[in-house]
Amino acid sequence: MMIHVLKSKLHCVTVTEANLNYMGSITIDEDLMDAANLIAGEKVQVVNNNNGERFETYIIKGERGSGCICLNGAAARKVQVGDVCIIISYALMDFEEAKSFEPTVVFPENNRVN
Repeated sequence: MMIHVLKSKLHCVTVTEANLNYMGSITIDEDLMDAANLIAGEKVQVVNNNNGERFETYIIKGERGSGCICLNGAAARKVQVGDVCIIISYALMDFEEAKSFEPTVVFPENNRVN
């Protein structure tokens, strides 16, 4: 049996931009991506702590060290600059493998990795 499990999480990052006129996705600082074991094009779930919105999109690599968390396209309507969000990715794996899998969870401070 295959199941979806938590692979990576950026816990409580702050939205720095919302760009309605872009074709979609979330732009994430490359340092944050590396720390959370995320890659460009990966599907993520975004949970907005300020308004309860939950939606899926894909990652675009942002400028390293910028602290950028930018929601693009239609997703820009689901956030406001300054909102605190959780960014989650999942992996599909065998049930037995999932029992011992350790997800990567990052708690950035001011959108920076310590």
